Amino acid sequence: MKKLLIALAIVITQFTIEAQVKTPQSSPKSEIKQVVGLTDVEIVYSRPSARGRAVFGNLVPFGQLWRTGANENTTISFSDDVVIDGKTLKKGTYALYTVPNAQQWDVIFYKSIDNWGTPEKYDEANVALKTSVKETTFPTMSETFTIGISGIETNSAYLEMYWENSYARLKFEVPTEKAALASIEKTLAGPNANDYFLAAQYLYQSNGEVTKARTYVDKSLELSKEKPFYVLRLKSLIQAKQGDKKAAIETAKLSLTASEAAGNQDYVKMNKDSIAEWGR
Repeated sequence: MKKLLIALAIVITQFTIEAQVKTPQSSPKSEIKQVVGLTDVEIVYSRPSARGRAVFGNLVPFGQLWRTGANENTTISFSDDVVIDGKTLKKGTYALYTVPNAQQWDVIFYKSIDNWGTPEKYDEANVALKTSVKETTFPTMSETFTIGISGIETNSAYLEMYWENSYARLKFEVPTEKAALASIEKTLAGPNANDYFLAAQYLYQSNGEVTKARTYVDKSLELSKEKPFYVLRLKSLIQAKQGDKKAAIETAKLSLTASEAAGNQDYVKMNKDSIAEWGR
């Protein structure tokens, strides 16, 4: 009897799982990913539809904070700092709130993004940036609320929002020139100390060309104002692998002093052990 009840329970559970009804969301979720210049922009929001209802001034009251979509927070992310209306918005993810009116919309980038709809308690301290944009008439009826990115240029684009016959857009500027110049300067300047260290570390650990690893680790130290204990440690290991234990001990002593100054006891022990081993 007990086995029969267990079997019956399993069958009922499987039927319950398989019998779950799937229906489309009334306000489907949408994700937009767009690169503007060198900046990644991502928008996640839910799209309500009018369904014969008057939208602005009715379904979405004028003068009240709106979630700018449906369901959970509409969010917008920027991979770089951007400039909006002459003000800097730090890179990151924000809830996108608006206050629609008949002739203009207030647009708010809000730091707290874990609200369902609008915040239970609105806090001005969470407002990263606020500005206003002109509301214009959209030429055709838009049944479903839409957010998009248009007018994409190297250094700017427009965040646009439209629903029913209302349209609003907000220009944002991205630091393309600054990022491009920094990339060019870094590339033309050649590898830095860490690049050489990583290359030397890879060759040493993968049993690659030990002579080339020695060249790279020396270049890393040459480019370093302070001689990091971990780079000196790597050099000592490479020297030992080359068979030059006397030089390896001298370099290990330098690494030991530097690791003691840095308070890194792991490297202190490793250097002491190596010095003892190579001195036999």
